Amino acid sequence: MSQNAHDAGHESPIKTPKQLIFTVVLAFLVPILLIVMISQFIANIRSVDMSSEAMSPDAVATRLKPVADLAFAESNAGAAAGPKSGEEVYKSVCSACHATGAAGSPKFGDEGAWAVRIKQGEKALLNSALKGKNAMPPRGGDANLSDLEVERAMVYMANHAGAKFKEPEAPAPEKTAAAAAPAPAAAAAPAAGKVDGKKVYEGTCVACHGTGAAGSPKAGDKAAWAPRLKTGMAALYASALKGKNAMPPKGGNTALSDAEVKAAVDYLTGLAK
Repeated sequence: MSQNAHDAGHESPIKTPKQLIFTVVLAFLVPILLIVMISQFIANIRSVDMSSEAMSPDAVATRLKPVADLAFAESNAGAAAGPKSGEEVYKSVCSACHATGAAGSPKFGDEGAWAVRIKQGEKALLNSALKGKNAMPPRGGDANLSDLEVERAMVYMANHAGAKFKEPEAPAPEKTAAAAAPAPAAAAAPAAGKVDGKKVYEGTCVACHGTGAAGSPKAGDKAAWAPRLKTGMAALYASALKGKNAMPPKGGNTALSDAEVKAAVDYLTGLAK
């Protein structure tokens, strides 16, 4: 191959300054045009999506509807629970004394202790449970219990000691709703002021601390309270909240808040100082 043929194979297609300028301009313009065209294409796709039926108010509402239905069902779950059973009330409130026979209360399942009371009849037993008797405060110390829940607890305990009382049924839904309507206003009243420790004591703690039953220090007995006061208020609060020896957590009334339990402790310790 000759030298001229070899050099011809390597010659550039750009032979004039005009061709060079044209090539440089194209090198800048082509990428810019491509970018513009791609941007317009994407914008057109978004415009179609936003204007489609999938983004219409009805379509959006339909997609959100299952979430709203689920939240509605969950919010009504608590309301559908209904009143507590006799066993539930016994375990949360009545067992504080009736599980051990504290303060002279008939022990759960003790047919001998319950026999005399069962003979008095169901109405007499219910009246004592609702209004209180001897060391037992009204409604076992839990003022939040309904008449139906108290009656169910009484029937539950009596039947386990030989009685054959009929389990009371819940009233019709409309009656339940009417009775529950005033509850929010009544429940809001205690929140306005300071927790009354004396009231909590008289409603719950008096069952044992009023008589010194089950080894509990009697209210106002300075000698019995002296070693307990030495342990400090933090230890006394912990014992009242978590339970100690024969005393169940929160005195057996789990409906009490921590603040109410501490207020009752403050009241009792104040009597012993």
